[in-house]
Amino acid sequence: MPKSKRTQIGLRLLAGISVVAASVTLEVGISHAQQLAAQTDQAPLQQEKPRKPSSRSVVAAAVAGPGASVSGADAKPVRRSAAKGPYYVDFRARTAASYGHAFVWYGKTSQKMVDVAGLHPAGDVLPYMLGHLTWVPSETGASYGDLDVQYLLASYRVYLSEADAKKVFAYIKHLQATSPLWNAETTNCTAFIGRIASFMGLKTPFHLQKPEDYVNQLRDMNDGRQTVQLASDR
Repeated sequence: MPKSKRTQIGLRLLAGISVVAASVTLEVGISHAQQLAAQTDQAPLQQEKPRKPSSRSVVAAAVAGPGASVSGADAKPVRRSAAKGPYYVDFRARTAASYGHAFVWYGKTSQKMVDVAGLHPAGDVLPYMLGHLTWVPSETGASYGDLDVQYLLASYRVYLSEADAKKVFAYIKHLQATSPLWNAETTNCTAFIGRIASFMGLKTPFHLQKPEDYVNQLRDMNDGRQTVQLASDR
């Protein structure tokens, strides 16, 4: 066979082998791609690691009241319905060295700052002990723990219009100015916040019970209503 003929046959054979090799490589690549696609479809989506809530979201939840979420996904401040009114009074109970303390937060929903009012003995242990026997001098502002959420036991928040809030807030300040004495059985903390609730038109329970029970019963007696409207004579 002539040398040129042998060369042509060799080139054709080499070309055929290359085509076969390329075809096999392509099929392997397609098969591998299909396997990857199948694994991707079956594998669960990797979820993004939750982010730690910012201090701003924690403060917003604390001021917004119980139930407010502080997760990373819910970092936006809670929106208040316009029907609830821009002002509020929050009846609260917290832990204490004895049986607890009842007081109120009040203010405007769009502001982080709150005002605190509550009746308690002026001084430390001795006035508190004497107050179970007689009347002792009182204080009506914030006491230790009133602003700390970790001590909170119960909360019942009621919303007011601006016009009604002016009347209620003025009444709270009047009570603070005219409540010079504290007594464990008569003029105590639950009786103090009960007078505020009565002024707002809410039903009130008997005051001689634990502050936590008093606030919860106050909410239950009023069916958990979230808004109040003062009578025209207030």
